[in-house]
Amino acid sequence: MINSKMRAEISEDQLTEMLRERFAGQVFTRGQVFAADFQGKAIKLTVQSCEVPNMDAKEPRGAQPTKYAERGVLQDTTLIYVTPVESRYLIWEKSAAHDRPALLRPDWRFEDMGIGGLDAEFNAIFRRAFASRLFPPQLIAQMGIKHVRGMLLYGPPGTGKTLIARQIAKMLAGKEPKIVNGPEILNKYVGASEENIRNLFADAEKEYKEKKEASSLHVIIFDEIDAICKARGNDRSGTGVHDTVVNQLLSKIDGVEALNNILVIGMTNRKDLIDPALLRPGRLEVHVEIGLPDEAGRVQIFNIHTRKMRENNLLGSDVDIEELARLTKNFSGAEIEGLVKSAASFALYGKVDVTKDNVTTKADLKNIKVTREHFMLALDEVLPAFGVEEEDLKSCLRGDFFNWGPEFAHIYRACHRLVTQVQTSPRTSLLSLLLQGRPGCGKTALAAKLALESGFPYIKLISPERMVDMGEHAKCREIVKVFEDAYKSPLSLIVIDDVERLLEYVPIGPRFSNAVLQTLLVLVKKHPPHEGRRLMVIATTSNPSILEDMQMQQAFNVVTTVPQLSRPEHVKAVLTAANVPIDAKEAERLAAECVLPIGIKQLLMVLEMAKTEGGTVTAESFRECLIDTGLDGRRGAKGTGLPGFDAEEDSLLR
Repeated sequence: MINSKMRAEISEDQLTEMLRERFAGQVFTRGQVFAADFQGKAIKLTVQSCEVPNMDAKEPRGAQPTKYAERGVLQDTTLIYVTPVESRYLIWEKSAAHDRPALLRPDWRFEDMGIGGLDAEFNAIFRRAFASRLFPPQLIAQMGIKHVRGMLLYGPPGTGKTLIARQIAKMLAGKEPKIVNGPEILNKYVGASEENIRNLFADAEKEYKEKKEASSLHVIIFDEIDAICKARGNDRSGTGVHDTVVNQLLSKIDGVEALNNILVIGMTNRKDLIDPALLRPGRLEVHVEIGLPDEAGRVQIFNIHTRKMRENNLLGSDVDIEELARLTKNFSGAEIEGLVKSAASFALYGKVDVTKDNVTTKADLKNIKVTREHFMLALDEVLPAFGVEEEDLKSCLRGDFFNWGPEFAHIYRACHRLVTQVQTSPRTSLLSLLLQGRPGCGKTALAAKLALESGFPYIKLISPERMVDMGEHAKCREIVKVFEDAYKSPLSLIVIDDVERLLEYVPIGPRFSNAVLQTLLVLVKKHPPHEGRRLMVIATTSNPSILEDMQMQQAFNVVTTVPQLSRPEHVKAVLTAANVPIDAKEAERLAAECVLPIGIKQLLMVLEMAKTEGGTVTAESFRECLIDTGLDGRRGAKGTGLPGFDAEEDSLLR
């Protein structure tokens, strides 16, 4: 029997710490044998191998930049691995840090992940959720911190949330992540949904009980997590299933027996629907917004999706990726991929030979190229969800846009300066403009013209025409959605047409929708929540006195009146700009015959009525249409008065 005094109990952690302290700065050679005093006992050590930094290495990121060497200097940061010999005189306590399985695959490279435009977001994810797990548990314990157990990826559809989750699954070594769709958790039987949640964590619980901190990382990815984690108390089904599922998930992530070997990743388009208790630190504490890519990000995404074409010489030499990135403002990653597919479909369709009896491909398949022309065609076909409603805005113009006099030119220049201010001033995150004027004076056309000329990547039109069949609360939700989408773009413009109609105002009563009014009052004055994002709001009204009574007018930064045509020279200018084939004197006589003031919309309507069969306007036909519409001043016709206006009021009010 061996005396216990003859046994040496050696802890690997204590031994490596002693070696770093006592031999720091000393050169060791491979195969060198040396002795050391460890806790009063002499031990023999042999240098089996030595690795030093490889300063000339051109290895990919994620691989170890080291090389084997004959000798090296031991430093206080050197990693020391000790292999004990089998001996009955030795009681060996192995380091728990060396028992931990590798977190990342050794051949992992960020460049191969295919995530374009999300460098900053992925770096934030890696730093918050994975960096601490690369270090020994003892160091993390000494720092008094815990690993992150959950994070939430949120943002518009198609921006790359699911793609990031898939690539995280690829980069991890060991346990394969569990990827589940939120709705798959729900079950009609009592308790079955909660059991599905428990089953997801069962493997992690079992391994953590056996290996503690040496356990491998278990990643659980919830796609569309808002489907199962809605705010508690809002379940109208009466079953309370959503509430109990949230409770079960909370207890598993950060309950009494919380695990340290799990990472829950949730993905959603609606962060606002998720229960607040799930978003606090200790649970899904890391919130990363996956937003729309900027121009540099779009260049990366285009390069990713056209890489195969480029490698196989199928991409035309006239395709400029940077030009495409400039033309795809507010495109998400998925929409850019769809654009590339659309361009490829145009290129392939050009090689399809369609006959009456058969559809075949042409013989010269080697000459297939996806060219710039194909991408331009695709840009007309694939439109971003967070883009410009160009067709709706053009319909507001309905024809030519006339500068009929210095009064209008002044208003137009002043409004243009406001648009430029939002574009260029870093201090102007929000600017709101109210265009007021009599019906038919061109307010909506001016707002649409400013929006189309602004070049903003996100432009939306809020119009009563779109909300005819909506109730009060549905209108509020639609308006809120438009503004929330605008906050996701770096530069946005919202046109709110005919505000009093949107408020459902009627003079009998008077009556209006207070819910819609309060929604607009809040949103028109709310600055974009994200730094560096800017928003302009342009609204139109024909009843400024009503908006003033509702305190809506005061919510706008600038209020300006769009004037009517009030002098004969204004009418003459429109007739000249419309290329009416009459001489100057006749144009003056016709202008003098019009009822003044008159709205530009009314005058253009008369011009359209006066067109003859050949499509031209004569002085006689124009005069007849003035009489037919009651706009002939010589017949004593009068314009209808409108409360809240003065005839000379045509300047900026504030």
